[in-house]
Amino acid sequence: MLPKIYVPLPIPDPALELMRQYGDVEVFPWTHRDASLDELASAARRSHYLFCMHHTPIRASLFGPGSKLVGIGTSGYRADLHDAEAIKASGVRILEAKRPEPPADPDGYTMEGYGLNPRATGQLMVALLLNLAYRVTESDHYLRGVGFFQEMTMQFMGQGTTGKTVGLYGFGKVAKQAARVLTNMDMTVLYNKRTRLTPEEEAKWGVQWAEPDELFTQSDYVCLLVNFEDANHELVGEKQFKMMKPTAYFINVARGRIVDEPALIRALQDGTIAGAGLEVFRSEPPVVHDAYVPAELRKMDNVVLTPHNGGATYASRGAQTLHIARAIVADIKANWKG
Repeated sequence: MLPKIYVPLPIPDPALELMRQYGDVEVFPWTHRDASLDELASAARRSHYLFCMHHTPIRASLFGPGSKLVGIGTSGYRADLHDAEAIKASGVRILEAKRPEPPADPDGYTMEGYGLNPRATGQLMVALLLNLAYRVTESDHYLRGVGFFQEMTMQFMGQGTTGKTVGLYGFGKVAKQAARVLTNMDMTVLYNKRTRLTPEEEAKWGVQWAEPDELFTQSDYVCLLVNFEDANHELVGEKQFKMMKPTAYFINVARGRIVDEPALIRALQDGTIAGAGLEVFRSEPPVVHDAYVPAELRKMDNVVLTPHNGGATYASRGAQTLHIARAIVADIKANWKG
């Protein structure tokens, strides 16, 4: 008998094709929501392996009466979503995906997955910036609704990027990949991080150091890129938005909890800032199970929204899911007795 493998969201075909060679694979069919905790617990009662993406919770309910789980494939442990005590008590094996080997250049990439997610997320950040700079979404909605248009209309004039300043608040892997693109768009790129780069590193990435207050006051686009930790909870709020130019845009591809979201909504509503590009939101796991976007943001024409999907390229997501699938398959080969 083949083991049953449950995948709680649609994923790229290569990972599914690999697992189907060794197991009976069931995939949660919907793309507009995550599997609920009850649905995951139900799947555990009919499945031997659970495929987990980084946001899938591993709770005690997975190991309740009738659970058949013997292994859970994951890209890594998350203390805020994974119940370590319940996992240990269950005896279920945690099958952590092997990380891809880095190339000779640590800032490079391989199609096995190394460096792909920071590139995809950094490029999405730039896409949000360009969308706001040229008011692409507003123009698209207008044409779909009206049909007619005036050539060279003033209605959707944007500030563009040439000669403008972008501030990168945080400068890790994602910010580096964004900087590679931004410096070739005739923009001044400011950055801030805990420890300033060496002059050689600043020259390599084409960036200039700025203190946080300077970054917010001088930038035409402020991009949030710091990691979430308790000390960074609501790091950006009313004070920072009031520092920004009224013509400036705020872009967040980090974590929603780093921003005081009600303060951001007020700044957008009263014209304190010109608009925003948001990839992440406060109401996401682990704060809530079912991620959602506040109604106020959904109603604003000057806000561009994406569903926390920065790694959504076939190369990046495909490599990530394939590594998890390989971990599950390796365990089946070693331990499944049927």
